[in-house]
Amino acid sequence: MACTGFIVIMTETMPAGLLPQLAGGLGVSEGGAGQLVSAYAIGTVLAAIPAIMLTRGARRKPLLRAGLLGFLVANTVTTLAPSLPVALGARFVAGAFSGLLWGMLAGYARRIAAPEQAGRALAIAMTGTPVALSAGTPLGAWLGSAAGWRWAFAAMSLLTAVVMIFAQFLVPDVPGQRAQTRVPLARVLGIPGVATILLAVFVWMLAHNLLYTYIAPYLRQTHLALRPDLALVVFGVAALGGIWITGVYIDHALRRLTLVSVSLFIVSGATFLLAQQSTVLALLAIVLWGIAFGGAATHLQTAMGEAAGENGDVANALLTTSFNLAIFAGGALGALVVDGIGASVLPAGMIGLALLALVTVGCGRRAAFPAGR
Repeated sequence: MACTGFIVIMTETMPAGLLPQLAGGLGVSEGGAGQLVSAYAIGTVLAAIPAIMLTRGARRKPLLRAGLLGFLVANTVTTLAPSLPVALGARFVAGAFSGLLWGMLAGYARRIAAPEQAGRALAIAMTGTPVALSAGTPLGAWLGSAAGWRWAFAAMSLLTAVVMIFAQFLVPDVPGQRAQTRVPLARVLGIPGVATILLAVFVWMLAHNLLYTYIAPYLRQTHLALRPDLALVVFGVAALGGIWITGVYIDHALRRLTLVSVSLFIVSGATFLLAQQSTVLALLAIVLWGIAFGGAATHLQTAMGEAAGENGDVANALLTTSFNLAIFAGGALGALVVDGIGASVLPAGMIGLALLALVTVGCGRRAAFPAGR
């Protein structure tokens, strides 16, 4: 499951480290190349809820294999894409299968563990995210710089094929949701705490993606002596620390962990604003940002799983939709900023959005992020 998360996140974020190569290879601007991230996100947004609603009664292991096969095909088409429209279409398909996998993976991981360790099981399954950010995306950026961006996507196809083989033999199967416990989508949205969590997801992840998608032009325009691939390595290693902290405390300190993580986003954004020509301050900001982001997905999915109960898969499909709406908005809004005002102002947007996320989490004291858990 962690390897599956690795593939999903690396496929999603790899263009962030390859924007110059993608722009040159496809004959578009860096803002245009950034829409490869947005196309992936909109595919997830449109597919996540229908996919989970249609498959919530299906056994989980065949569903996992189907999702991996979708990534294998989509990354292969991206590798061979002759133009931006073809690449955008392949990225849209990859995003659709991402919606399927993220919608079911959290509940799948929690169900194969003892109830008192469900949060820790989810944290372990989510380690694919920081590993992708710390090793996968920078490695993809390096491979794309050394051999061409097509080889980076080809490597993802090969890795997906390997994970499919291992999944066949190592992942236990569990049944889908029982028919008598399924409720309509509107009623899931009305479960106490669910709407608050969805709002927190959107504004928090928009704060993240606004800068993460355009980290390369930000570093260049602020004249920092820091390469994008190195910055992504530092970010990902710090994210590993964040998810380790999350794994230790998630089952008894969810609210406090989430509040601290969102607060670190604000501190990180402020440090970025002070680091316009200071590489040391920029590295400090990246470390704080990585620690804060490392456990974010686990915080939010744990909160959603506990709020939604038996309908956790559908609720997590809503979470995935909100998450990827934020990715889409970050790519689109960031492109306007980068091509217009300039990337140096992105940390200011990160601070404002993180403040809104902090208020949202704080207001979710009763049902979304309950106190005294």
